[in-house]
Amino acid sequence: MKSLWNDRFASDEYIYGEQPNVFFAEILNRLKPGKLLLPGEGEGRNAVWAARQGWDVTAIDYSEAGREKALKLASRYKVKLSDYIIVDLEDYRPEAESFDTIALVYIHLPPALRNKVHHRFVQALKPGGTIIIEAFHTNQLQYDSGGPKNEDMLYTMEMLRTDFKSLQMNQLEYCTEVLNEGQYHQGQAALLRMVAQKAVSA
Repeated sequence: MKSLWNDRFASDEYIYGEQPNVFFAEILNRLKPGKLLLPGEGEGRNAVWAARQGWDVTAIDYSEAGREKALKLASRYKVKLSDYIIVDLEDYRPEAESFDTIALVYIHLPPALRNKVHHRFVQALKPGGTIIIEAFHTNQLQYDSGGPKNEDMLYTMEMLRTDFKSLQMNQLEYCTEVLNEGQYHQGQAALLRMVAQKAVSA
């Protein structure tokens, strides 16, 4: 998989575009800037936009080609990312209560790993912190606008309710939208969107 993403990111073109995901940007605009974690960040479109809004951004991916393009994009906009870590999400262990916001934008993992990774991210969230998710629903299999072709790696509302049951669910919705995010996210898509918050310690 790593070589697949390195090959995919090898072109000069930003294959998911250079603009942030619309839902991610909309929710982040409502929050006070702080420490933001972006797993699976690839070419950096969301990280660079967030840094431009004053966020302290840590990005993660296992593609060196993605990191190189992200840093190039950051340089073009004259911002810096706090860190861009090359690591497989299976091996990533974030420090507890270290991030104000964590955004998972099209992060599709095998079921056993997904549950484990989601649990770690809940632990990594500061009290009062927010998790943002946009991902493909299982209904995405009927569309050709992107995402895995394996139903096990797609999402249902029940999966998200279960994985994030310890958080307060502020928004969880299924929708169909027309995507226009570079060459790999184009056209009608079946999406899940979630915003959930960790309780503030008493």
